[in-house]
Amino acid sequence: MSIIPDPNNDSPRGLAFAVAAYLLWGFLPLYMKALAHVGPLEIIAHRVVWSLPVAAVVLFWQRRSADVLTALRTPRLLGMAALTATLISVNWLIYIWAVTNDHAMEAALGYYINPLFSVLLGALLLGERLNRPQKLAIALAAAAVVLLTVEAGRLPVVALGLTFSWGIYAYCKKSLPLGPNQGFTLEVLLLMPLALGYVIWLQSTGQGHFGGEDVTTTLLLIGCGPVTAIPLMFYANGAKLVRLSTIGILQYIAPTMIFVTAVLVFGEPFEGARLIAFPMIWLALVIYSVTLIREAGQRRRTRRDLASQRAQ
Repeated sequence: MSIIPDPNNDSPRGLAFAVAAYLLWGFLPLYMKALAHVGPLEIIAHRVVWSLPVAAVVLFWQRRSADVLTALRTPRLLGMAALTATLISVNWLIYIWAVTNDHAMEAALGYYINPLFSVLLGALLLGERLNRPQKLAIALAAAAVVLLTVEAGRLPVVALGLTFSWGIYAYCKKSLPLGPNQGFTLEVLLLMPLALGYVIWLQSTGQGHFGGEDVTTTLLLIGCGPVTAIPLMFYANGAKLVRLSTIGILQYIAPTMIFVTAVLVFGEPFEGARLIAFPMIWLALVIYSVTLIREAGQRRRTRRDLASQRAQ
């Protein structure tokens, strides 16, 4: 029996899914750092190859495999899925490169900025109105990026790349008329020929890291599938069962864990402009979160008033 989400409350099951997804994403840098000796493209290829069995098992268990087969025969769906598959691949590539090349803190910055970018995207593409606190939050984030750019003499490419790729991916994903698990499976299926072909080419030319004497690396590459598919599916299912305001707060779990890992575990420097820019981003997120909570509260009060009027 399917669960109908209540827009006024968070489902305990949905909350568990969402928190689990963000916690798993928060620990992901430690996993990827263990594969720093493997090229980012090879890691992505194995993420795709080993994600498919996980996704397929979930779909067969849910008896939803027919949805994917139907989508494969629908050119419009294939085109949309090809776009989202490309965007998530770009996001993975930037993220893996950042973590394995001592730029995890910049990756955290990208995911901190992302919710503010999503608000801006909604205003630009959907005509959504921004209130004053939201405008202030976006301005603070933009100022932080400018500050980092001036000090480094270049744009924070990693942070902006992750922000844009994930933000646009999430926006396009909403337009894909497929369930979350079906959509992810379709994306992986579309990426599979390239991924499998690349893995075979690497192995045939002796450049691959899979199946060699280093058993640990082989197991880690196989594990790229579960660590990719499971949190994505947890998130997709959790987001359907909790309120938008709750997701808005929970999404800071992963970048905060990435930031702490970058400083305390990887030893990346937290100094100079970062000492000013990160607090500016955190303040922007506090302002954004407060407006999100207030808007949710106002919607609940409006619904209660309407229900009260109908009862009279």
